[in-house]
Amino acid sequence: MRRRPAEYRRPVRRRLSQWIWALIGMFLIAGLVLFVFIHNHHEDQVNQPIMGEHAIKHGGFNFTKEILNASSFSRQLAEQMTLAKAYVIIAKEHNNLHLAWELSKKIRSCQLLLSKAAMRGEPITVEEAEPIISSLSYLIFKAQDAHYDIATTMMTMKSHIQALEERTNAATVQSTLFGQLVAEVLPKSLHCLKVKLINDWLKQLPLQNHAEEKRNSPRVVDNNLYHFCIFSDNILATSVVVNSTVCNADHPKQLVFHIVTNGISYGSMQAWFLTNDFKGATVEVQNIEEFSWLNASYVPVIKQILHQDSRAYYFGADQDMKVEPKLRSPEYLSLLNHLRFYIPEIYPLLEKIVFLDDDVVVQKDLTRLFSLDLHGNVNGAVETCLETFHRYYKYINFSNPIISSKFDPQACGWAFGMNIFDLIAWRKENVTAQYHYWQEQNADQTLWKLGTLPPALLAFYGLTEPLDRRWHVLGLGYDMNIDDRLIDSAAVIHFNGNMKPWLKLAISRYKPLWERYVNQSHPYYQDCVIS
Repeated sequence: MRRRPAEYRRPVRRRLSQWIWALIGMFLIAGLVLFVFIHNHHEDQVNQPIMGEHAIKHGGFNFTKEILNASSFSRQLAEQMTLAKAYVIIAKEHNNLHLAWELSKKIRSCQLLLSKAAMRGEPITVEEAEPIISSLSYLIFKAQDAHYDIATTMMTMKSHIQALEERTNAATVQSTLFGQLVAEVLPKSLHCLKVKLINDWLKQLPLQNHAEEKRNSPRVVDNNLYHFCIFSDNILATSVVVNSTVCNADHPKQLVFHIVTNGISYGSMQAWFLTNDFKGATVEVQNIEEFSWLNASYVPVIKQILHQDSRAYYFGADQDMKVEPKLRSPEYLSLLNHLRFYIPEIYPLLEKIVFLDDDVVVQKDLTRLFSLDLHGNVNGAVETCLETFHRYYKYINFSNPIISSKFDPQACGWAFGMNIFDLIAWRKENVTAQYHYWQEQNADQTLWKLGTLPPALLAFYGLTEPLDRRWHVLGLGYDMNIDDRLIDSAAVIHFNGNMKPWLKLAISRYKPLWERYVNQSHPYYQDCVIS
């Protein structure tokens, strides 16, 4: 059969190509949708751990607000759990161990439910909360029915708090007592040093002759020089005071140091200061046992030492634990500690003198103290009333009419340890007689506990000139947070407290300030302390 000519043929329909393009377009759209879906799903999987970490914020849920909401199940569970814990304690005290066990079990269930709600970031539902709330309510009602009512609960909690407070106070007193005992004990190294020096003193006669020459030196009574006094039986500590003073003085050869110690330490103290050079400064050492006027008929403190009740108070086995431990230290009855009230009698020819404790370090030239105007007062001292507990009423018993009629309870306290004394004004005001009067009034220890500061506050009342705080910075023996700028600006830093710099319990931050003035090259120091 012949084909027709082209012009007579039927036109071909091209619908197939249109369907193909339509199918391809649909596949492309489906692929794009699938790609977007898979991509978003992948991002959800990647972000899932992060959302888990912040489950509390999931869906805008804030668990803290949920707990604080008074109508929420979380709040009800938390309150019931707190009450149940109190009843657990009471049930155990009444030996109802089964009830205590049941309550503890429900408390754990409650804690678990609250934890799950916080982790998943959704509020607790009524289906979850109702069983636990019902069972806890039943157990709490059961506890109340057993007469564990609210009043009983409050009384029990109060007794527990009081018991904890008593245990805490007892532990604090015991800790303070142990610290006081450590502070009182002479370290083995210092005892070794003292033994070696006393051996030299006894064996070397030239040392004793040299000491006699210094005693008769005209420099010790020359009022054109600068005089300092230290009363101590601690050789190393006294040496640091002297060494730090001369090292920071503009003219060390114009300084004279008057040291008074006891009979036991006299030889070793002499040997140390005679065999060491202190830049030309004069050092005089005296024995307190040579002061014949220092006797029971004149000094009230000696009467207290000899009194049987006082000896039992300090040295007896039965001691009142309510009394602050440091106030039972025999140091408070030490004659060396009270010798500061007899300075004009020890040095009758001197006009001015600076008193230094043996636990201070001098960082500036102290000769400027002698030119300060005390405005007719006897004592120049740094006041300590920046802290409220250093007012007079904190040291002295103002319920006694003898005290309340003569003194202001809000008057500022001041510090011993670095004081400039005008001895001419002292003799004029007869301060030592005032000290004796108040010591005799306090024979029964009702005016103040013990120590040298309370009678000094009374004897020097109205006779103390306040000095700039930078002359004397205290607290390096107990306060670990003193500002470095205050320490650097201080003329004298004071290691008052139990953490003395020569002890192992010293505050490490401050110890280098003291150690820099120790003569560590001395062979005895190397033998006793370093080795």
